Amino acid sequence: MRRSPPRRRTSPWGDARRRRALLLALPKTDLHVHLDGSIRPSTLFALAREQGVALPVRGEAELKRFLDRLTAGVSLPTYLKAFDLTLSTLQQAPALERAAFELAEDAHRENVRYMEVRYCPALHTKRGLTLSDTVDAVARGLDAAGRRYGIQTGTIVCGIRHLSPKLSLELADLAVAYMGRGVVGFDLAGAEKDYPAKAHREAFDRVLRNNVNVTVHAGEAFGPGSIRQALHYCGAHRIGHGTRLREDPMTLDYVNDHRIPLEMCLTSNVQTRAVSGLREHPFREYLKLGVRVTLNTDNRLVSSTTMTDELDRAVQTFAMGPGDVRQVLMNGFKSAFVPFRSKGGLLRRAIAEMDAVLRGAKIPKAESERDLL
Repeated sequence: MRRSPPRRRTSPWGDARRRRALLLALPKTDLHVHLDGSIRPSTLFALAREQGVALPVRGEAELKRFLDRLTAGVSLPTYLKAFDLTLSTLQQAPALERAAFELAEDAHRENVRYMEVRYCPALHTKRGLTLSDTVDAVARGLDAAGRRYGIQTGTIVCGIRHLSPKLSLELADLAVAYMGRGVVGFDLAGAEKDYPAKAHREAFDRVLRNNVNVTVHAGEAFGPGSIRQALHYCGAHRIGHGTRLREDPMTLDYVNDHRIPLEMCLTSNVQTRAVSGLREHPFREYLKLGVRVTLNTDNRLVSSTTMTDELDRAVQTFAMGPGDVRQVLMNGFKSAFVPFRSKGGLLRRAIAEMDAVLRGAKIPKAESERDLL
C-alpha cells in the first residue's frame, strides 16, 4: 500500500486571505490617528440629521466619491478640505463622545491594544463648547470604550500651524492641565509650507517645561528643514510622518541615533502626495536602517483605511516578512507615550500575544525575531 507523501506546511504569508487574517489577529498600536478624520460614515450622517447640519453629500456612496476626489494625490491642502465636512458634525459634546467611543471600538475590533487619538479642541468650539468641554467629551468616550473592551487609549492635543501662536499657547496650557487625565501629549498639525513650527515655539516651551510629551507633524509636505525645526525648536520626542527625512542624511542619523520614532502613514502619504506612490515611500528604507518606524492610520474615514490595511499594504509593497512585521509592531508599543513604569507590562503582554499568534500560524521562530533596540 502506497502512502501519500506528507503534506507540506505552507506559510500563510503567501496566501492573501490567510495573511490578512494573521495580520488582523496580531496586537497593534495606532499612535497617529485624527479623531475628526476617523468618524464612521453612518455616524457622520446620523449626527448631521440630529443636529440639522446640511452636508454637501447624500449617502455613503456619494461620500466615498467626494472623499476620493480630495484624496486623489493632489496635495495636502486639498486632502485637508475633507475635514470641513466632518468637523461640521463634531461641535457638540455627545457627538465628540460618540465619535471617540466608536473610534476605539473600531480599533479594538482589529486588535489595536493601544491607541493615541489626536485632535485640535479649538476646531470643535463653533457651537459654544469650551476647550475643556471638548477634552472632557472625548475622554468620556474613550474611557467608556476602555471599560467595555479593555483597549488602552490616550489623547494628543493639537495646535494648528496656520492658526495663531497665541492659540497654540492656550492649547499647550490645556494639555498641561489635562496631562495624566487622559492627555498624553501635544502636537502641531496642518500645512507645513509657509507655517513654520518655530513660530509656535512658546507653546512647545510651555509643554516641555511641564513634562508633556511632544510629537510634531513634519517632513510630510515640506523638506527636512521642517523636521529639524520640530526636533530642535520644538523638542519633538516623535515625528509625525517624516517622509522627507531621507533628504538630509545627518538629520536621519540624528533621528536614528536618538531613537526618535517616526509615525508613518502609508496610505495618506500617497493621498497627500508626500510621496508619488507606495513603492516610492521611504518606509522600507528607514526600517532597514534601523530607524524606529511605526505604522498608523492617520484618518480612517478620509483615507479609507485600517491598521490591518496599512500592515497588509506594507507587506505587499515592501516584501516584508513576519520578522519585519513583528519589529514594526514592537516599535509601536515601544514608542507609546506611556510612563516607563507601565510600558514594560504593555510591551510584555504585546510580545506574548504576538508570539502566540505567530506560533499558531506555524511561523518559524527564526522568521519572527529581530533586534529589539
